[in-house]
Amino acid sequence: MNMHLYPKLAWHGIIKNKKTYVPFLLTSIGLVMMFYIVSYLTYNKSVKQMRGGDDMQMILSWGVPVVAFFVVIFLFYMNSFLMRRRKTEFGLYNILGMGKGNIARVLLWQNLMLFAVSIVGGLGMGILLSKLAELCAAKMLSNQASLAFVIEPSAVRNTLFLTVLSFVLILLYSLGQIHVAKPIELLHGEKTGEKPPKARWILALLGMLLLGTAYYLALTTKDPIQALLVLFIAIVLVIIASYLLFICGSVALCKLLQKNKKYYYKLNHFVSVSSMSYRMKRNGASLASICILSTGVLVMISSSLCLRIGEDASLHTRYPRDLEVGIRTKDYDQSVAAASYIEQQVDAVLQASHQTRKNELAYNSLNFAALRQGGDISVKPYTEVSGTQLVMLNFVTLDTYEKITGTTETLGENEVLLCMFRGTFSGDALNIDDQFQFHIKKQVPDFLEGGDNAIATYPTMYLVVPDGETMSRLYEYQYSVYGEEMASSYQTWLGFDLDCNADTQMELEKQLEQQFADNAQTHQEYFYEVESLEMQRYSFYSLFGGLLYLGILLSVVFLFGTVLIMYYKQISEGYEDAARFEILQKVGMTRKEIKKSINSQILTVFAAPLLASGVHLCFAFPLLRKLLMMFGLSNTPLLVGVTGGSYLVFAVLYAVMYKATSRSYYQLVK
Repeated sequence: MNMHLYPKLAWHGIIKNKKTYVPFLLTSIGLVMMFYIVSYLTYNKSVKQMRGGDDMQMILSWGVPVVAFFVVIFLFYMNSFLMRRRKTEFGLYNILGMGKGNIARVLLWQNLMLFAVSIVGGLGMGILLSKLAELCAAKMLSNQASLAFVIEPSAVRNTLFLTVLSFVLILLYSLGQIHVAKPIELLHGEKTGEKPPKARWILALLGMLLLGTAYYLALTTKDPIQALLVLFIAIVLVIIASYLLFICGSVALCKLLQKNKKYYYKLNHFVSVSSMSYRMKRNGASLASICILSTGVLVMISSSLCLRIGEDASLHTRYPRDLEVGIRTKDYDQSVAAASYIEQQVDAVLQASHQTRKNELAYNSLNFAALRQGGDISVKPYTEVSGTQLVMLNFVTLDTYEKITGTTETLGENEVLLCMFRGTFSGDALNIDDQFQFHIKKQVPDFLEGGDNAIATYPTMYLVVPDGETMSRLYEYQYSVYGEEMASSYQTWLGFDLDCNADTQMELEKQLEQQFADNAQTHQEYFYEVESLEMQRYSFYSLFGGLLYLGILLSVVFLFGTVLIMYYKQISEGYEDAARFEILQKVGMTRKEIKKSINSQILTVFAAPLLASGVHLCFAFPLLRKLLMMFGLSNTPLLVGVTGGSYLVFAVLYAVMYKATSRSYYQLVK
């Protein structure tokens, strides 16, 4: 056989089926482009050299395997549809005398052509847009990007490897399909429908049970740290439940509707329900995929956008003062002396720079973890701590409390004042392992404005004790339980604001660190730490900006998948329904009635994933709120507004995608 025939047949096969191959090529080019851009930003030296660039690249590196996974999955999905459309053509070749080996050569040439267009177009677009992506990354980090245009070799290598791997796997799968099929099966492959599935009530009920379990976990999880693990468990449960409910539950629903004679025996309902029931196994999987991808887009965009919008508030909550100096000691008297030492060193640096402290906050405290059961507190090694009962105890003396609040209080022996943060307490007695019995004189409002509150993941009990002696006994007790390595230290903290710009603040932080380092030999008992709000700003920008950037990139990939599934679902159903509606016209059904039936079916089918993703998002909201608390964001109204706005915007975008893809369906069945 003429060797030039194979590439000609492959090329003509693509041209004749351009309605299905063009979306494949556009999507594959887009996916390859997205993967190159993610890889480029992950490995590019210019991004690394930006302030906060290391953190952003670390976050983006998480997205590289995720994008790679979905590139392979989406290419496989598209290829499965293309093979279904081409089986009739290959069957005809087989009957006319071409062996399966000859057909395999046609497939090989076809895959080479698709690969060449995908890699050239995807890499070309990725390289062209990579500089724009770098400029956007610099903007998010409040940096200046280099104007030099570079091609990242590592990103090119990874993109080539992934694309080659994807198309090799696709080719092997396609050859396997051709090898096991009989000629007559190939000839009628496109017309082969699926048998009407039975209503699998057990699987439908299992889906409801799994979904209910996921929702219950999301609503009842109280601890932010535990919420991270619960989120992964809930995601798995929701994915499995969505597939079960859309595949089996939708069939069961169709069966119930068919039993409702008043609903089912209406012309438009009869056609749409019977058609949905007949093909629901395949439809259900597609709809579940759309629902899961839509939920993923909404969760990523709403959470990352909320972090980005609220980053300044989170930053000031975590660092309430421009400059903060802390010293940890293992003796109460040392902690008291450390307060004077801090002020001396700070004043020495500020006077040299002609700066003055203002709005200062200073205190000594002791905090350690414990288990709480009502009014009983148990101090145990961290390995025995149960996350559901963990509480942080933070002790300050009465003198410190009065200095901070400007009030006067009196405490008798074993009396304390209590302030609960992220928790509640009822009663007036507190018992710590029968070693300390405290009477709670009263509960007071928040008084300790420290950045630790912003990152507190457990309820915190702020306890005002009468004197340093009580504090020392508490320290010795927790030290005896936790040991040298795990025991907490006394903390002496000083925070203050300054009237100077960001560069001056960062310079003062460096000078303070040097000042403490120069005196480290004479004060070896002090473990110091210096932080400035402005120096930490870039860490926040890189973290939140990186999360938003990754969220946008993954959302674009998921949108590719959503549009892709929508389009091919419409096309496949259009080809299948064209003959059916032609028969219905011949038996007396008007075009108007057919169009009404089509609208009823399509609207029902495509509204379901959007509504289901909205329900998933509502139940995921409590988990998202707790996870964002770990980043110092506790602004619930902001999260509600951003999440609701994201859903509305996505709903409009979803409607546009549905409208665009449905045109192909209408063109086939009209």
